[in-house]
Amino acid sequence: MSAAAPRSAAAPRSTAAPVRRGVRVGPVGLAWRPRVLGYTVAALALAVVLVVLGVAVGSTWIAPGTVVRALFGVEDGPEGFIVTTLRLPRVLVGALVGLVLGVAGALTQTVTRNPLGTPDIIGVTSGASVGAVAAIVLGGGSYSVSSVVTSGGIPVAATIGALVAAAAVYGFGWRGGVQSYRLVLVGIGVSATLDAMTSYLLVRAKITVATAASQWLVGSLSSTSWSSVWPLLVVAALAVPLALATSAALGIGQLGDEVATGVGLGVQRHRLLVIALAVVLTAAAVAAAGPVGFVAFVVPQVALRLAGTNRPPLLLAGALGAVLVLGADLLARSAFPWQVPVGIVTTVVGAPYLIWLLVRHRKEMSR
Repeated sequence: MSAAAPRSAAAPRSTAAPVRRGVRVGPVGLAWRPRVLGYTVAALALAVVLVVLGVAVGSTWIAPGTVVRALFGVEDGPEGFIVTTLRLPRVLVGALVGLVLGVAGALTQTVTRNPLGTPDIIGVTSGASVGAVAAIVLGGGSYSVSSVVTSGGIPVAATIGALVAAAAVYGFGWRGGVQSYRLVLVGIGVSATLDAMTSYLLVRAKITVATAASQWLVGSLSSTSWSSVWPLLVVAALAVPLALATSAALGIGQLGDEVATGVGLGVQRHRLLVIALAVVLTAAAVAAAGPVGFVAFVVPQVALRLAGTNRPPLLLAGALGAVLVLGADLLARSAFPWQVPVGIVTTVVGAPYLIWLLVRHRKEMSR
């Protein structure tokens, strides 16, 4: 009689990868990663706090408790009017702009597999700016979305400009398909050309019109109203869930084009869909507040490092984008004797990060 097999040999440990739990709502599926979930919840909570503080801060300080009561419709009188009519639209636009730019940046950085592959770099923001500046110049200098949204105006012009820029980048970068490095290189060239077109429009415009357009080009929330909120909210409500629905395909795409094609993913079709979503999100943000710089560049990289994943988590990037824009706007309104456009603050934060990233990448390449 042979000896009994050891217990460990009789019941070998399974080597199968553990099943990752997740949440699915319709076509949207999100993996249940505790670390990503924790940071996302924390970022959303911080964004809510910044919304309350952003409404409270102004020429007249309003206690946060009063702000909360006004938001729930309990507080009436002058303070309730200030909260709901004068200050809340600006704060909501800031939060939505940060959200959509964060998601757009995460989409483009993922699909190009390059931290420089953001709407700011590959020409989408420049295209939206050209369209919007053309609308401002031809419209006589009105840069406020609230004054022209009912007739199309800046939102439509910015969307058309962004779509044309994205089509140019995609077309010039096509060589039997589109590779990520070609998108970035072609995008830099297209962006420079579009920036030159914007400068030409400003030079040819009347001084009052050029002043209005220049103020808008910095990226500002000062002229927002409820009519600025609704178009941006509709775009975010439609495009962000669609972006989240591409999460699984984005993960597969990180394995390389050959592997993605081998498992049945239409790489070029998926890449076109992702770029289209990023264009729509970026155009909506630019139309509402102007080109708020470096948000789409910085927050996906911060989200990537916080999450410890192989690509920026979309929802975390969006939440961090809202935090960045709300915090920058709060700083711009409270730390200076005059109101500084929010785009200046985000650029001051983002430009050093870009320099650091380029220096770090150069050192890695030289090893």
